[in-house]
Amino acid sequence: MTGPAPLQHELRFWPELGRLLTDPLYWPPSQTHGQERVRRPALLIPGFLAGDASLTVLAGWLRRRGHAVRTSGIRLNVGCSGRDLERLDTVLEAFGEPVVLIGQSRGGILARALAARHPDAVAALVTLGAPVLDPLAVSPHVLRTVRSVAFLGDLGVRGLFSTECRDGACCSEFRSLLRKPLSPGAPALAVYSRTDAIVDWHACLDPHAESFEIDGSHCGMAVNAQVYCELERVLARSEQG
Repeated sequence: MTGPAPLQHELRFWPELGRLLTDPLYWPPSQTHGQERVRRPALLIPGFLAGDASLTVLAGWLRRRGHAVRTSGIRLNVGCSGRDLERLDTVLEAFGEPVVLIGQSRGGILARALAARHPDAVAALVTLGAPVLDPLAVSPHVLRTVRSVAFLGDLGVRGLFSTECRDGACCSEFRSLLRKPLSPGAPALAVYSRTDAIVDWHACLDPHAESFEIDGSHCGMAVNAQVYCELERVLARSEQG
């Protein structure tokens, strides 16, 4: 792995958002009453230090398409992955039917583990810039932040992961789920960018998912028009199951 791209690439977030909001793709025609298509529900999981609000633009698009959308309930995504996975189990179970899992960055890692743990409950999996092969394959400044959070977790601050989470028993199943093959019956898409300034893009290439390269930033993957075009294809496939 060669490491993430220069940090200035992340400044493209705002142009990416602007292009998406002026693209007709983002504004699907309204469905008249009685003609609504039955769509798969979706569960969105945000990235490290991001929270559910970071996926508001994506959630709005999915709802306009007719999907029932539920967010993860995660505020900053700085908790123990093992415990977060248990909480997401409950959210997933509440749907009562197969769902589309979409996770950005660390949220994509959690989504990937959730899909491996509950293959029958997942209609499709989409990870956005998620370093599933090595969760610590991140830029130096992000790694410093990770270590700071872990230090506070070691001191006993509640709700934060600790250094034990990397190799300890609390996340042993979580780590094994990241290596577990995914169900061949549900489409799985791993989105990455060679100009990602947060995550080493090589770590996003899940061997059990279809890789899709975009020209964009890490933070902008949830507002990138290329991603939405590909999402349309994956969502259509999920509805065929």
